[in-house]
Amino acid sequence: MLKADEHEIAMLAAAESRAAPAGASGMELLLFTLGTGERFGIDVFKVRGVSKAPFVTRTPNMPPGVEGLTSLRGNVIPVLSLAKLLGIEASAATTGASMMVVEFGKRTVGVLVEEVDRIVRVGCDGIRVPEHVSGGMYGFIVAITELADDRLVSILDVEAILANTFGDPALGRIAPLANGHAFEVFFVDDAAPARRRIGAVLDKLGVRHRHAQSGQEAWARLEAIATRREAAGGRLADEIDLILVDAEMPEMDGYALTRRLRKDNRFDGLTVVMHSSAPAGTDRQMGERVGADAYVAEFDADVLADTLRPLLQKARRA
Repeated sequence: MLKADEHEIAMLAAAESRAAPAGASGMELLLFTLGTGERFGIDVFKVRGVSKAPFVTRTPNMPPGVEGLTSLRGNVIPVLSLAKLLGIEASAATTGASMMVVEFGKRTVGVLVEEVDRIVRVGCDGIRVPEHVSGGMYGFIVAITELADDRLVSILDVEAILANTFGDPALGRIAPLANGHAFEVFFVDDAAPARRRIGAVLDKLGVRHRHAQSGQEAWARLEAIATRREAAGGRLADEIDLILVDAEMPEMDGYALTRRLRKDNRFDGLTVVMHSSAPAGTDRQMGERVGADAYVAEFDADVLADTLRPLLQKARRA
């Protein structure tokens, strides 16, 4: 196990070195344990730092699983016990010896875990969606992967866990798009909280929309629409004005999906926007390489709306 300060250095180094070729689909996971012997992972770009568990000030009227508050670089943030949120009762994991600092919308929170392991990169072909999940902890597992030592890693949807604790962040005011009902957006995201937020932004814009929950599902549905349109002498761009894709998804990520769309002439004229949990600029160049028309980093409702408005109008004029 690495020490906390070494983890922060490793995370920064990983972020700097992610200029992988535009074909190297996959994701980087921060591995950790919760006192049960199982190994868990979350997308490293949702993590802003790792430290030893800090002093936590207990406060009343906090949601279940929230231990209290702590000071981080001059800011007061809530601290959660991930084990408690997942319903794990192992005594060693009740609070946790390490803390991951993660971002949820515009909120920064500390997440207590038993121990942080290391960062690993996993290709999309090594990430699979579990076929059967139940409630509790398993309802927050979005994918499974297997490491070189044959141990399985359960990939957690940290956004869903935090949304379940705090609720979705407020969107604020978004002005509707003129004649918005004439536009249609197809979006794909594997995280339920993200789909809700994107749908809410599109509703405020007054734009019609439909969605898929994975890259594979999106490709199958878009291909079916394109085939139907082609048989009628048209093209998919006559029905859908813009596609919004999540960069980080299991099995088929946004880069692989965008690459497929750009290589198939049935999708000519289609506007593709990529969004990501990564900090601004981290994967922007890779998105451009595979053919994305625009890239939105770190969900921000206003930025997303301002990005979509001119692209939708331009797509309709074309």
